[in-house]
Amino acid sequence: MDISRFIREHKSQWTELEQLQLQLGKRKRSLQASQVNRFTELYKMASAHLATLQTHLPADETTVYLNHLVSQAHNIMYKDSLTSSTQMKEFFLHYFPSLIQARSLFVGVAFVLFLLGGLLGFLSVWHDPLNLAFIMPGGMAENIDPSKTADPRGDLHSPLISTAIMTNNIRVAVLAFISGITLGVGTVYLMISNGLLVGALAAVYMQSGKSYVFWAYILPHGIIELTAIFIAGGAGLYMGYRFFVPGPYPRKLRFLESAKESAQLLIGTIPLFIIAGLIEGYITPSTLPLEMKYIIAGVTLLLLALYFVYGIRKRANSRQILTL
Repeated sequence: MDISRFIREHKSQWTELEQLQLQLGKRKRSLQASQVNRFTELYKMASAHLATLQTHLPADETTVYLNHLVSQAHNIMYKDSLTSSTQMKEFFLHYFPSLIQARSLFVGVAFVLFLLGGLLGFLSVWHDPLNLAFIMPGGMAENIDPSKTADPRGDLHSPLISTAIMTNNIRVAVLAFISGITLGVGTVYLMISNGLLVGALAAVYMQSGKSYVFWAYILPHGIIELTAIFIAGGAGLYMGYRFFVPGPYPRKLRFLESAKESAQLLIGTIPLFIIAGLIEGYITPSTLPLEMKYIIAGVTLLLLALYFVYGIRKRANSRQILTL
């Protein structure tokens, strides 16, 4: 299939559909019946084009773009019949997982950058424990004592700790997203620097023979928390990528579209941070057996996987229905 020719033949229709979407979103009541009919016609044509691309070029950027366009058109057509709660349910259960799938490459790159930072931090401290002072911010290295990790923490006020942790983690995610404006450079730095901290701490606890305890206190909340950070990091990286590689579309238009899409990815991570904060505030400092904390970590990983697979399948089924 000649993708360049396909774009040339149908791009004007997609652009017209985008323009009508904006008009419908801003002043729907003032539109003429002919405009609404034209919107419906363009929506059906774009759906047919999407079905063709999904058959021949499922991983192409044009397919992703058109999928997003058709999804927006569908939401506009039926939004009057949907309550806000239904729209929110549709976003978090279906659209958000499919958006993660579409940008999985960038989320994966954020994950790899974190692993790279973790490896560098681990090797640095393993080679020379004094390097911990250079990696940990604000003199935190002096307060790290692996022998006290499993001590009871009855003095902690879990609701306050949970709120503080959620706020800090959301701040990190927002920074990773906003750093996309720096063409991805800031996002790369945040991913590597966060990996450095975890890797350095892992080395300290391994040297003290406390790795089992360390990961029991990290994984229950860390699986969800880091997943959300990787998604936010992927959103920032995608913004930077689209600035340099706009494809067959104007650079400014593609960058603005990527910023909107990345913002949706960021919004989708908020419930993940809330759940991670609750776990970190209530379960992490508790005196539960370490084995139970590992079980909780495994459950969080399983639930994340089920959520993702469910959302992808439901979204795929709805697209098939729309394109019939």
